[in-house]
Amino acid sequence: MDTLTHTLMGGAIVGLAHIDPAVDPVSAGFITTVVGASLIPDLDTVLKMKNNAVYIKNHRGITHSLPFTLFIWPLLLAVLSSLLFGLPFINMYLWSLFAVSLHVFSDIFNAYGTQALRPFNHIWLQLGFINTIDIPMIVMHIIYFILWFIGFNPVTLFIILYAVLILYYIARYIYQKYLIDKIKKRLPNDEITRVFCLPTIRFNEWRVVVVTADAYYVGRTFKDQVVFYDRFDKIGPLEGKLFEAVKYDKNFMSFTFFSSIYRYEIKELSEDTVEVRYIDLRYLKDGHYPFVCIMHLDKDDYEVQSSYTGWVYSETKLQQKLASN
Repeated sequence: MDTLTHTLMGGAIVGLAHIDPAVDPVSAGFITTVVGASLIPDLDTVLKMKNNAVYIKNHRGITHSLPFTLFIWPLLLAVLSSLLFGLPFINMYLWSLFAVSLHVFSDIFNAYGTQALRPFNHIWLQLGFINTIDIPMIVMHIIYFILWFIGFNPVTLFIILYAVLILYYIARYIYQKYLIDKIKKRLPNDEITRVFCLPTIRFNEWRVVVVTADAYYVGRTFKDQVVFYDRFDKIGPLEGKLFEAVKYDKNFMSFTFFSSIYRYEIKELSEDTVEVRYIDLRYLKDGHYPFVCIMHLDKDDYEVQSSYTGWVYSETKLQQKLASN
């Protein structure tokens, strides 16, 4: 989820902390909201300062793993709360564990996902039926704080809020399955192997990628209507000298490690340079696919001259980023 939603969820935990007479909810709030639920698991964002490849490969990786979720972050937060606020260690360990676990758990439900099962399994858990920025969730939490402010019991409000959120998640999951059935009916004669149906910030609009035996179909749903914008013929994986040249490139490895569904294009830019571009099909917006990996190679020795992976919303900016790498 986005930082605002994580912060609001942490603030709701502050309300729930009123059930624990051993902790001061305001002090506990600093730990669970500002540090625990909102910031700590996403400390890997600082990897952006190094480069996009490192960030994409590691964001929501080890910092969202089982050892960090269950032990390292809660222990660190419990120690800080004991030293800074004199709060009981065990109580704050449990509250911090709850806050961090809620953060990691909520990240599983969007398209980006998380590697929450590390070190036992490095797969990306990407259930993809809650948008990273979910307006209904934000609104529900704001209502929670308004009702708390005017005098309602925050513990009771927390129970009601998260009971409603559970129902909301179930409804979104059912809606996603309903849309997938509608999507499959649009291509009744194709051998469908996989369907991606991913939410957007608009409640009734979802991104769609359908993989068949022969092609990729990319589109959107509007309420229960399915519209396809692009169709790409399937081609085999990159092979030969080009693949041997790019397979160890840091940007290529990060892109293919993270992206769930993609295609590639090969284009000769000049007598000396060939371009290999990998395109994530999940994020079509206004006729543009913004999440890419692009590599320029020398045609004589097939060495990568420059490469880049990340989010780019114009070709001009992409070429500028390539020139700087």
